[in-house]
Amino acid sequence: MMLACSRLANIIKRTRLDTFTRYVTTWSPVGAAFNARQHKRYDLTEQNVGLFGVPELSSQAGFAVVEDRALKETEELVDRVCCSPPGAITVETFDKLSDSLCKVADLADFVKVAHPDPAFREAAERTCVNIGTVVEKLNTNVELSKSLKDLLDNEEVLATLDPETRRVAELFMFDFEISGIHLDEKKRRKAVGLNVSLLDLSNEFLVGSHMPNKIEKNILPEHIRHCFALDGNCIQIGGLHADSPNDLVREAAYKIFLYPIPKLLHCLEELLACRNELAKLVGYESFAHRALRGTMAKTPETVMKFLTLLTEKLSDRTAKDFQTMRNMKSKVNPQNAELMPWDHPYFSSAVRAERYNIDPSLYSPYFSLGACMEGLNGLFSQLLGVCFQTELPRPGEVWSEDVRKLAVVHETEGLLGYIYCDFFHRPGKPHQDCHFTIRGGRLKGNGEYQLPVVVLMLSLPHPSKNTPTLLTPAMMENLFHEMGHAMHSMLGRTRYQHVTGTRCSTDFAEVPSILMEYFATDYRVVNQFARHYKTGQPLPESMVSNLCQSKRVCGAADTQLQVFYAALDQVYHGKPQYQSSTKILQEIQEKFYGLPYVPNTAWQLRFSHLVGYGAKYYSYLMSRAVASMLWRQCFLKDPFDRNMGERYRREMLAHGGAKEPMLMVKGMLQRSPSIEDFVDALVSDLNPTSQHL
Repeated sequence: MMLACSRLANIIKRTRLDTFTRYVTTWSPVGAAFNARQHKRYDLTEQNVGLFGVPELSSQAGFAVVEDRALKETEELVDRVCCSPPGAITVETFDKLSDSLCKVADLADFVKVAHPDPAFREAAERTCVNIGTVVEKLNTNVELSKSLKDLLDNEEVLATLDPETRRVAELFMFDFEISGIHLDEKKRRKAVGLNVSLLDLSNEFLVGSHMPNKIEKNILPEHIRHCFALDGNCIQIGGLHADSPNDLVREAAYKIFLYPIPKLLHCLEELLACRNELAKLVGYESFAHRALRGTMAKTPETVMKFLTLLTEKLSDRTAKDFQTMRNMKSKVNPQNAELMPWDHPYFSSAVRAERYNIDPSLYSPYFSLGACMEGLNGLFSQLLGVCFQTELPRPGEVWSEDVRKLAVVHETEGLLGYIYCDFFHRPGKPHQDCHFTIRGGRLKGNGEYQLPVVVLMLSLPHPSKNTPTLLTPAMMENLFHEMGHAMHSMLGRTRYQHVTGTRCSTDFAEVPSILMEYFATDYRVVNQFARHYKTGQPLPESMVSNLCQSKRVCGAADTQLQVFYAALDQVYHGKPQYQSSTKILQEIQEKFYGLPYVPNTAWQLRFSHLVGYGAKYYSYLMSRAVASMLWRQCFLKDPFDRNMGERYRREMLAHGGAKEPMLMVKGMLQRSPSIEDFVDALVSDLNPTSQHL
């Protein structure tokens, strides 16, 4: 039986959780589901329903079956669209074709990294490769692209399409164009070859960027060797050791881990050259111009204006932050007080700790996982009329018995979709917080809506017999952040799955998730759920205030570091500079950072985001600027304002990528923000007490 959200928000009836009866005896069903270990039910009469309820995926062999079915359906849909006259049916068929492949590829993409069974992971990996090959062929299918071009060239038919259908048609056409479909046969073959090379170079760079560097152990002073991994007569360094209190350890790690690797340098420069060649071949000035089409920023020039103006506005604060760190270093190490790049992360945290003494262990008892989930449930209920209902997964539906399943239910619209919560650590599981779309929402031909399905993956400790999972403030904020992505997927109601939920421009996709971080650090929200798991006492307001203020300590320098990374990414993907990537790094660091370049280092070789976020690393900063404006203008006065929540869904969340991102922002803010507005929002966030009334 379905409970209305308004009833659930106010319900007093609770489920007894025997584990914690000494102090707190009751939790809501949602809280109870996450604060206790989930015990497996054994019922021999129940049939294995397969992963995510896909019957064929009761075993790894089923991937070949669902893949084969999707490929057969793809062939039929390609024939259908190529034979149909241009019209809305063209776009609908394209989207159905895309949906048929994505439902298999997206699921397999998740399983290949998250399933504990190697056989399942390997089968999923094969399916990903096979589907990817088919997609590449479709993107170079001239007859298929012609059916779409005929539609877009027919002004009379185009005028009959609604804006969403027209936009989706244009997005599909863009996918064809970046594969060189509009070129002559010789150039098209060249584009295909460049795309193949890019795949190989990207994989090579990704692997290489995470590989450790080695050095003979006798080169390092004996008293710091124990801080690193030994490999025979060598010391292996696989990271920056940025949190080490020992200056020499940080310096050694920085210089060794970032020492230039000639093969990897060549790989990166080949990758950048290949991207540029492909972009120019298909008609763009640079790879950055191609990558930024359809984003909020739209052009590399706009991005660089944003980063340059932000640098100017932050310059005095950044210099002050670096001086504060320098002063602290001089107290610790007066013989070597110069502030270097390996010092920034450590002393930024050290200054923060000295001023506010934020001890995560003092906060964690108030942030049990169940309490945090209850907090999210209450917030969404009041703001959006949406609640969570726990469901017990059926046999074979989930890949690990500690995965929780949530139905997302609207108080009048009913079931909106499902969130699978893979929150707990297990051997072999990637240590990352992320959101996976398993199935996108879309309007089906019979008038029903295909409900979205997503997975949220975290890496939290398991609850014990006497203690629930306790989150640090950072873990709690990450949970709210990822749930922002999930609700973007759940509340999207696009006609086409190609633009559902988070399938929007990269610089807009992070807005809903970052906005949730503002809710997570507002005392009015936190006070609704943060209770000590033993005593039931609320988290003191002073502790929340200190936490918020501590984040602003050295905030300008920390932001400037992100600006430097974003600027480097833009220049690498802009017009060719005809100099080494290390020389470019040195110049950009001098202009956009404030700490000196260290000779014989190549930080760019560890910048793995260059692969997945090429020319788009600025996106996080721009998304944060928009989220900041939304918070101040729409939710700061009342974070539970239902009218504002409804407007947020109507103007932004509902559209996914079906509307231009800046039109959605304009609809919510009721004005068109400028680059100056973006910069001012980020700078304002650094002001004391900037978030609260």
